[in-house]
Amino acid sequence: MGDLGDYLNPNNLDFNDEHDVVVRRQGFSNRQAGRTNGTTNPGQQRPQNGPPVTANSNMPSNNAPAAFPVTAGPVDDTMSVGGNSLPEPMKLFFIEDNAKLGVKGNMMPLAATPAMVDVAEWLAHQTVEQYRVLENFIQVIQEFFEGKKICNLETCPTMSAGRHITYTWLNNEGKPIRVPACQYIMLVQRWVVSKIHDPSAFPTDSPFGTSTASFEASYPSNLTASSSQRPIPAGPTTLNRTLSDLSGRDWFGKAAGFPEAFLSDVRTAWRQMFRIYAHLYHGHYLEPFWHLKNACNNLNSAFCFFASVGKLYGLLGERDLEPMLPLINIWVANGSIPAECASGAQSIVQ
Repeated sequence: MGDLGDYLNPNNLDFNDEHDVVVRRQGFSNRQAGRTNGTTNPGQQRPQNGPPVTANSNMPSNNAPAAFPVTAGPVDDTMSVGGNSLPEPMKLFFIEDNAKLGVKGNMMPLAATPAMVDVAEWLAHQTVEQYRVLENFIQVIQEFFEGKKICNLETCPTMSAGRHITYTWLNNEGKPIRVPACQYIMLVQRWVVSKIHDPSAFPTDSPFGTSTASFEASYPSNLTASSSQRPIPAGPTTLNRTLSDLSGRDWFGKAAGFPEAFLSDVRTAWRQMFRIYAHLYHGHYLEPFWHLKNACNNLNSAFCFFASVGKLYGLLGERDLEPMLPLINIWVANGSIPAECASGAQSIVQ
């Protein structure tokens, strides 16, 4: 195995003082066009050789639609707690000396919505960028070592985060089933990529892009400048209802042109990306990240920023964070996760 630098360039983590803010969604189109395929970044080719993955008979088809619950809570049936009576051993990544980051500085300016940018627009940008960073770490565990991928059916027969937490996938009948971690991660990747490349879910055009010419062309052709044919404005009315009532149903992101399901999709994407991070730590911290140069610090940096944004906007609940809470609490205590993020100062309620 090579240096993690072969997969991650620290400059790609977007932790710098000259953070580029993409105001319009055209930036998303540019990033999407820059991918060589649905899940691989330019210049990064996955090995094509190696043993095939043998699917379990209960495993959903690779082409099956992803099925995630859209609500989080104590009855979330895609996360099971317990099932193993053995105590959880002390994890190296929960030790403060191993919680160091590969970057310095305050993450709040990078997490907070920039001035003059719609919050929904910013969350769309964050979702695309956070997935781009996570994808690099996924590729590390998809490398071949001694003829097998590092994350395989034998090493990771279930999508777990320690001995007591297992994530399951909802099959076509809506029933939770256990699948190998490599299969679960692949299904999550396909789901996230399908969303961020779907213009109906993550629009790439400005909702205010209508030109004056097209606006005028929408009027009837027989409308002339004659005063007798000009529209007559109606008189004043008594406004006894809210503007949102008058304009119809309202939802988060509507003003920026996002669909009603946008916030639900974003929360689902973040919850699933968190689960991948949790598996990377619990299942692969020692193999391979511990043995790769700067890998643990880079992983910490990416996950700390991911958790900061997720907590700031309320995209991740306490139950979601449970498998990684000891590490997150270290970062909250030492200020790596800013207080505003830790408190969910900009949590979105809908």
